[in-house]
Amino acid sequence: MDDSFSIGDIVLSKAGRDSGKLFVVVAVEGIYAYICDGDIRKTGTTKKKKIKHIKKTGGFSEYIAGKLAEGAKVTNTELRRAISEFEETLN
Repeated sequence: MDDSFSIGDIVLSKAGRDSGKLFVVVAVEGIYAYICDGDIRKTGTTKKKKIKHIKKTGGFSEYIAGKLAEGAKVTNTELRRAISEFEETLN
């Protein structure tokens, strides 16, 4: 399995009290990924999580990746929308 994560990936938490929840990767630094979902983990308080504790879902938000690449801020609403759109594709 490919363990490399990129900004905009939609991931599933495998460990911790947020286990089973979906998040968007907003930054990657070494063995850590910074994730948020716009609801419990807002953009101002991203969660620093070890890469081994998250799992790729195959989801990717080009909109969020593009915004972060430009250096623009991503809103909590945009994060929630990206996650809900991904959940709709699963159903």
